[in-house]
Amino acid sequence: MEEAAVESHISGIAYTLQDGECTLTWQWPENVHAVYIYSYSVDHEQSIEERPAKSMKLYTREEYKSAKGYCERLETIERHGYIVYPCVRQDGKLVAIKQEDEDNRIQFSAGKAIIKYGIHYRKSLFSKRQSVRIQITSEVHVKKEVLCFVKKEGSLPLHKDDGIVYPFVHDFEPGRNEMSEIEIQKNEYIKLFFTDGKKYGQIYELMPE
Repeated sequence: MEEAAVESHISGIAYTLQDGECTLTWQWPENVHAVYIYSYSVDHEQSIEERPAKSMKLYTREEYKSAKGYCERLETIERHGYIVYPCVRQDGKLVAIKQEDEDNRIQFSAGKAIIKYGIHYRKSLFSKRQSVRIQITSEVHVKKEVLCFVKKEGSLPLHKDDGIVYPFVHDFEPGRNEMSEIEIQKNEYIKLFFTDGKKYGQIYELMPE
């Protein structure tokens, strides 16, 4: 990939997202009539050397004008990204130009999947312990590492570190997931949290039923 010349500089990249349809727009340099577009999941981005050729789509200025941008349906709720490489013709071939700045790239969240949870307590009159069943309903497959539950004595936990943290042992499938009953003390309470709120809060929305 060739180094970018000033006159071949892509800038002003922006996007709109509606009903899963993404429209990408940018400013075209006067001498650029085609670009290569790299569309990728932010969490699985590959280096330039590792990117397969089929992941780079050639897109002309005429196609851009006709569609009023570059349009793509995103079938994912992960963070997504685009890099637009300007192309110039050298020795009769189109060559992608590498930009050293980030004016030709953008990243965003493609949407949040909703995860609902219910915590059901079953107390026995003459016992010091109670049974708890956790129910999780998700729109998509969720890895077990995304969620944890926290147990606290006396009141509900306020955040992940406000009590004893327990991991889940299985991934969660789309739809309703019923956990096995667990036993805790009568004065203990449980609440669900993301294991990493900053990371997973961009992808999922966690809410009680």
